[in-house]
Amino acid sequence: MPIFTAADGTPLAYHERGRGEPLVVLPGGPMRASVYLGDLGGLDRHRRLILLDLRGTGDSAAPADPATYRCDRQVDDVEALRAHLGLERMDLLGHSAGGSLAALYAARHPRRLSRLALITTALRPLGLAASAEDRLAAARLRQGRPGFAEAFAALRDWLAGEREYDADLALFFYGRWDDAARAHAESEAPQTNEEAADRYFDPGAFDPPATRAALSALTAPVLFLAGELDGGPRPELARRAAEAFPQAELAVQPGAGHYPWLDDPEWFVRCLTAFLDGTH
Repeated sequence: MPIFTAADGTPLAYHERGRGEPLVVLPGGPMRASVYLGDLGGLDRHRRLILLDLRGTGDSAAPADPATYRCDRQVDDVEALRAHLGLERMDLLGHSAGGSLAALYAARHPRRLSRLALITTALRPLGLAASAEDRLAAARLRQGRPGFAEAFAALRDWLAGEREYDADLALFFYGRWDDAARAHAESEAPQTNEEAADRYFDPGAFDPPATRAALSALTAPVLFLAGELDGGPRPELARRAAEAFPQAELAVQPGAGHYPWLDDPEWFVRCLTAFLDGTH
């Protein structure tokens, strides 16, 4: 397990899977250990995945200053990883909340990116976030599935602040609610640093007008991949986020939720490799 040192002295870990050209991967959660990403549906057969454990998650150490869990403060960690890997420019992928970190990195270090893939992310740095209405509308697309009525009522109560998040809501984050999805959902809590998650999206981390202005100078191609059934973001919200990038394209994966590499790994890998290879 490789270790490098962040600018503030925090030891950070990353995990390598596969062979080939490197693809640096930032996990979501927020602040979930990178192990949940697995091999991204077999993407490691085409790229060497560099899966970063964000500070205080997985095998990375917790920082001395918890304020550095804030999303914008972790941009320096991504830059330290790039330098550690000896890459002049890199391909970068961010999933969910990790997409916000990736976008902030792109705004601050545009010349260090070759390609940027943003997977099921709404982009808080642009002032965009999934609304309760978005999530309920996406949930209704699953109507008729076993257990829908009870789960939908639980989702509505959670969004209204009337109950805590629990496993009953997990099915709305997956396109296929099978044994693999259940096991993936059950692993979330022990893989997540809750203290860090509470700090990650601190409002002070974001300045949407400044970020939009900075991203307008980004020359790297950008892929937004949205899941057809995902509520955070729905494809329309992902399209709005893509408009902030000069060279962005949107792909909507049929039948997919928030973890599209689990729902249809072949479709996901085919789309990602075409984009990364420049044949999309």
